[in-house]
Amino acid sequence: MSALAQVVVVINRPQDPVNIAATVRVMKNMGLADLRLVQPVAYDPWRIEGVAHGTRDIVDRIVHYEALDAALADCVYVAAFGGKRRAHRWPLTTPRALAPVVLEKAAEGRVALLFGQEDHGLPNEAIDRAHTLCTIPTTEHSSLNVAQAVLVAAYELHLEAGDATRTLARHKHHAALPKHDEWERALADIDRCLGAIAFYRTRNPEHIMRSVRSLLNRAGPDSRELTLVRAMAIEVLRTIDRVKRGLE
Repeated sequence: MSALAQVVVVINRPQDPVNIAATVRVMKNMGLADLRLVQPVAYDPWRIEGVAHGTRDIVDRIVHYEALDAALADCVYVAAFGGKRRAHRWPLTTPRALAPVVLEKAAEGRVALLFGQEDHGLPNEAIDRAHTLCTIPTTEHSSLNVAQAVLVAAYELHLEAGDATRTLARHKHHAALPKHDEWERALADIDRCLGAIAFYRTRNPEHIMRSVRSLLNRAGPDSRELTLVRAMAIEVLRTIDRVKRGLE
């Protein structure tokens, strides 16, 4: 079971079906499955899935509540998200610092990530239900779309949980890292090439080759790429040899 299975997203009085759909998409991307909506605007589940393709499993699990307390009733920990200055002191955190705390609490029961409506965010009485207030670091313009706020929170949780299961296919020309003898053969041919074009005429060969070695090490070529560099040096040597033989 995913470490995120006990985490639920709760949105208090969402006003726009598009934001509900965007939140569903975020949850699907980041491994969250349970969305709770408190007094949501009327929406068509079919349209939600039309905006957030491939999310029927999450859309089918959405639960509506008439009161916030009911939506939070089975949660052992609640983190409210907001960007407004509050008159009263409140435990404050950020999404990155919150993520390990959420996973720790989730081992004991359900944890809620609580978000507010689009125009005014969470009222004080909603924040009163939370154990901590999470603010997302921004510029002086602190207002975020609710789905964007869910994305930031879910992304940090996703990483902390080690739940990033999607892997990208290797490049079609993927090659293994070069072995030591491949490195030395390539460097030897580069050395011969530079000598053949009289590059060392006023330079110290040892210093030059040490710089070339350092440059290639920092570039980190794979076996195919290092072979290409070596082939360039060899072709220079062959071209010089052909020119010399043509002059004889």
